[in-house]
This record gives sequence, structure tokens and C-alpha cells, in this order.
Amino acid sequence: MIKQERQSKYSQELRSDARNRSSINEDNEGDVASGEALSLRSSVAGSGTLDRLVDAARDYARAAASDNTLRAYATDWKHFARWCRLKGTDLLPPSPEMIGLYLTDLAAPTGPSPALTVSTIDRRLSGLAWNYAQRGFTLDRKDRHIATVLAGIKRKHARPPVQKEAILAEDILAMVATLPHDLRGLRDRAMLLLGYAGGLRRSEIVSLDVQKDDTPDSGGWIEILEKGALLTLNAKTGWREVEIGRGSKDQTCPVHALEQWLHFGRIDFGPVFTRTSRDGKKALETRLSDKHVARLIKQTVLAAGIRADLPEKDRLALFSGHSLRAGLASGAEVDERYIQKQLGHASAEMTRRYQRRRDRFRVNLTKAAGL
Repeated sequence: MIKQERQSKYSQELRSDARNRSSINEDNEGDVASGEALSLRSSVAGSGTLDRLVDAARDYARAAASDNTLRAYATDWKHFARWCRLKGTDLLPPSPEMIGLYLTDLAAPTGPSPALTVSTIDRRLSGLAWNYAQRGFTLDRKDRHIATVLAGIKRKHARPPVQKEAILAEDILAMVATLPHDLRGLRDRAMLLLGYAGGLRRSEIVSLDVQKDDTPDSGGWIEILEKGALLTLNAKTGWREVEIGRGSKDQTCPVHALEQWLHFGRIDFGPVFTRTSRDGKKALETRLSDKHVARLIKQTVLAAGIRADLPEKDRLALFSGHSLRAGLASGAEVDERYIQKQLGHASAEMTRRYQRRRDRFRVNLTKAAGL
């Protein structure tokens, strides 16, 4: 009964949040939120059953992309709409010629705005395609006016990807040592150790629930066993399991840290990682956002003196949530396929991108070829 009441509460909060952010409609540029294009014809609009199905379909449509992606797409559309207005051209229907000119202006701007990176330009194009689709139009990225311009931009301006620094074992131990031994410290210690040992994305860390189906916005749940913790995650590539074994000692064991947080936070339902009261003595029901993980990593990196040879601004720029995943990939001395499985990568090549230090010449094809 209690669980049903809590589920109902979370459902109400979720619907309220959805209403609050229901639109990406700014400056009257004709923006629509995901799923808003779903509507009934006037001849059947009075059907209560169909109305409920439309509401459910809209919820599913919104769930097709993350909130961060929807916000990015909204920004992309707003920027393009203003550009079109300044150039005196129409937003609808999509014009491949104008979009090709827009991409050119992003790569080599005529005004004071800085040039965007190739990855950002590519993301902007994806945002436009998504927004046009919501309005019933198809943007053909293979159209020659778009494809050739984008290919030229990539050829001329592409740079190797900037990778975040890996947080290695000695770093993560120094970072958790800076945390206090109060309730917040227990929570943050568990988040860092669990994220590192599991090679988790920051969104995966905060989306965990204690049990399956505790909340509608759950991204997975945990099961604590004798030899470790089993995490079931709804990741980008689908559902997957992540095994996190117990450490060699309690002070550095992610599973022990998790147990401590759940015990002293009195958390037996709902989100695993929640906010705490202002005095830090009570765990609340509100789920933490993934931004907390990013802030926590930067805060503890500075406190632990990691890369103290660099100015503070440069040190902060070096580390992010991906530093935890890169740390596991770089520091775990196991067969590569185990790291690939833990990170949930579809290919070994993707896993190698996360490995900041590895034996690149373990296989010497030059000698093998007789030279």
C-alpha cells in the first residue's frame, strides 16, 4: 500500500514537471515540444478513450529523447529561427539551400560570433532535422546543398576529439578522502566509488532506484549480493547488467559505501541518490540531477590537489563525468573484453577511445612482417 502511494506521488510529480517544461516555445518562433504534434481530428476529439491514448502517446514521444537532448534541440531551433528572421527567409518548409548557408555561417561566421566546432555544427543539424520532423517535414541531410557543405566543413575544420582526463585509482582514493564523514559525505563517497567501479555515466548513477519499478522515471535498480552489487541499467543501447564486486577493504569498497549510505540515509524505496536536508542530517525523497555528479568530481579533484601543476581553470576543464569511465578503462588490468562489457560498448574500438594509457605497441606488426 505504501509503495503504491509513493508511486502515485512520483507519477503526480512527474506529470507536474512535464507540464512545467511542456514547451520549447520561445520568442514565438513556432517551437513544439516532443509529442505536441500528436492530436485528434475534430470528428473524434470528444472521445475520452482516445484522449487518454493521445496523452500516453505524447508521454512516450517525450521519452524518446532525454531532457538534455530536448533542451539542446530547442536551443538549436531558436538559434536557426532567429538566423532566418535576420536573413529575411522563411522557416517552413525546410530549404536545403538555406540550411547549407546556415551551416557555412556557423563554421565561418561573418559577424562577431565565434566559429563553432564540427561536432557542434553536426549536432545543430540533427536538432534542425528533429524539429522539422515534429512539424511534419522531412529534412534530407543527404541533399547535395547540405551534404557537400558539411563534408567540406569537416574536411577543413575537423580536429581530433578533446578527451577528458582519466581519474585513476590513486586519484579516486584521494578524492573520496576529502569528503566529510557526515550523511552527505557518505552519499558522495558512494556515488564516486560506484561510478568509478561500474564505469557509469553520470546519468546512470543518479537514475538508479533501490528496487525495480519504484518510480516512473527510474533508469535502473540495484541488487546487493554477498559478493557485490548487481546494477540493472536502462542504458543508451538498451538494458544491461553491471556487476560491481566488493573491494579489498571497506574504506575503498563501492558496495560497502553504498550500503552505508542506504543504511544511514534510511533509503529503502525510490531513488538511491537523493538530496539531503539543509542541516545534512536527513535524506530527502528528491532525486539528484546528473549535474551534481559533475560538480562533485570537479570539487573533489580540486580538494585532492590532482594536477596541481596546472591553473585551477585548466584543472576544472580536464575532468568531467566521463573521467570516471575513462579511469576504469585505463586503470583496470584485465582483458579488454571485460572492460567493454562493463562500459556497455558495442565495439572494442569505442572502448579503446576511453583508454588513456595502454600498451599501444603490444602487437608489433612491423617485426611480425619481418622488418
